[in-house]
Amino acid sequence: MEKKNIFDLFELISKKGEGDAQKREPVSWLVVGLGNPGKEYVNSRHNAGFDTLDFIASREKIRLISMKFQALICESTFAAKRVLFMKPQTFMNSSGNAVREASAFYKIPPERILVICDDVSFDVGKLRIRRKGSDGGQKGVKSIIEQLNSDEFPRIKLGVGKKPHPDYDLASWVLSDIPPADRETFREAVIKAVDAAELIVNGEIEKAMQLYN
Repeated sequence: MEKKNIFDLFELISKKGEGDAQKREPVSWLVVGLGNPGKEYVNSRHNAGFDTLDFIASREKIRLISMKFQALICESTFAAKRVLFMKPQTFMNSSGNAVREASAFYKIPPERILVICDDVSFDVGKLRIRRKGSDGGQKGVKSIIEQLNSDEFPRIKLGVGKKPHPDYDLASWVLSDIPPADRETFREAVIKAVDAAELIVNGEIEKAMQLYN
């Protein structure tokens, strides 16, 4: 067998790396979890999207630690697609800025941007999956609609509990913690949301709606 010198080996390694890069599929989906950055918001109702992405990261053994597009991100394979997971760090009301930057960079259309967020219209643990639509009063979703100039993106909404009475300040409510008595129910909803996200990314949104709405 012909022996190869060190330069031949370097060339082989280089070509192998090029081949691996060519096989790697481009990002075709954005999965965005909405919330507010900062320790003071951990366990708050408004951070349901962050909590869901944290669960995905734990299950898929990935880490959202890189900062790009004004968001903590990680690129990984999910449901056999190349996905960019995002936790915008712009605070809820400006979430659309991060989503717009990433979608423009990867040329991802709205219909392949999955947004996961809280919803105060439903009891803790209730899921609502929608293919598109209005913001429903959710400020992060409103920002995304404004920045994309489109409401044609799917979303998974996690119920975090209704206000105790109509006059209760909404901002105070969504920034309050999910009470310990409801956390197991909420955790079960997060697990279902992750399963629903996998179906949606795999092109099975109707199945996700049938199973989890």
